[in-house]
Amino acid sequence: MQDSQAKFLKGDLMRHIVVMASSASIGLVSVFLVDFADLLFISMLGEKELAAAVGFAGTVLFFTFSISIGMTIAASALVAQQLGKGDVAEARRIATSVIVFGLVTTATIALLCWAFAGQLMGLVGAKGDTADLAAGYFRIVVPSLPVAALGIMCSGILRAHGDARRAMTVTLAAGAVNAILDPILIFWVGLGLDGAAWASVAARFAMAITAVYPILRHYGGFAPVSLDDFKRDLSPVIAIAGPAMATNIATPFGSGIVMRVMSDFGDSAVAAFAVIGRLMPLIFSVIFALSGAVGPIIGQNFGAKNYGRVRATLTKAMQFTAIYVGVVWVIMLLTYGVIASAFQLSEGGRVMLFWFAIIVTPLFLFNGSLFISNAAFNNLRRPLFSTALNWGKNTIGVWPFVVAGAAIGGPTGIIVGQALGGVVFGVLGLWLAYRLVDAYEDGRSDPDRGLDIRVLRERAESPFSSPRG
Repeated sequence: MQDSQAKFLKGDLMRHIVVMASSASIGLVSVFLVDFADLLFISMLGEKELAAAVGFAGTVLFFTFSISIGMTIAASALVAQQLGKGDVAEARRIATSVIVFGLVTTATIALLCWAFAGQLMGLVGAKGDTADLAAGYFRIVVPSLPVAALGIMCSGILRAHGDARRAMTVTLAAGAVNAILDPILIFWVGLGLDGAAWASVAARFAMAITAVYPILRHYGGFAPVSLDDFKRDLSPVIAIAGPAMATNIATPFGSGIVMRVMSDFGDSAVAAFAVIGRLMPLIFSVIFALSGAVGPIIGQNFGAKNYGRVRATLTKAMQFTAIYVGVVWVIMLLTYGVIASAFQLSEGGRVMLFWFAIIVTPLFLFNGSLFISNAAFNNLRRPLFSTALNWGKNTIGVWPFVVAGAAIGGPTGIIVGQALGGVVFGVLGLWLAYRLVDAYEDGRSDPDRGLDIRVLRERAESPFSSPRG
């Protein structure tokens, strides 16, 4: 365990970033590839309403899963900071508190979403038989939200320990289970859309099992659940988990706006957009993984007050992002036609995929910069910065751009407008991250006045006392 902490505080930063991001992305690729295959199998059934239903249900499921990601950010950030200070017992205790909070929260959300599934599908624009299909798919998957939350939170704890290999195994196991069950349940058993949903549920259980086991075996497990400890930990947990959840649900909120505007152009446009929605996380899985990879590196170096290395981590992460996006851009330009044919997209869908390849793909660089910035803010005790930027990007950076895009270029204009709207926020986020590191280093901002666990506990226990600093 000491070796895993030391490698974040010393050594080649770019190598650490590449190893952590690539190992995390291998697991994500397995999950996103299966999601991609899900939609391919559904498309092979020859009914565009089924593919559209997956698109509508997936938008709302993305919203619910993003809440779990927010809790994972809290677990990773809080545990990594305590490990950076050498306080293993405190790290174990805060991990337990985050998990208890996460399970209670996601179980409540899952129950509400199941009860109002039909209304939620209507909010994102689903209509008629497509809405019924989407709600049925959603109602099968959403009860397993607490299981998924447990798995992804424990994966974040493994990364906080620097255990990239076991964290990768979590998502690999989920992807393998889903990949095996998908064709069996969809085609051989004949469940169709419901089969894809049940395969996803099984994959979430596999994720949870493979994430919890190594923590129990190799890292001393969790602290005993204590109501007193939970009450004292609740303040720091909410202080990061609350803004992190608010930050992460901004993205599916923006996707919901896009889906609602896209629904006006019919099921064929929604089906094509669903393909793009499954393709994007697959081809950019490394960038999605990057924020989770650099977070623990930033957190442990920040805990050790090594600000120069925090700044260098931001720079190296952006260099890595630029190179990766450039490679993916070339690949997409060469393969978009093959993808369109495989999914039997309409002519309009092929045009959408072409413009996604030529314009939207390179602009993902700015999404990457925002991901990196969010990781920095969450680990530098300024999570509200992430919240403000993400909501700005997914409201004023989405709605006017996609509405204008729809008016000018129809479905194609929508996806291009969505990409253009995020440019300013990506640049602004990275600039603020560098400024925050500078402020800590030169003493203009006090690290102990931020979201430090002990400080927040003191405030919770003495609510009428004045804040430190």
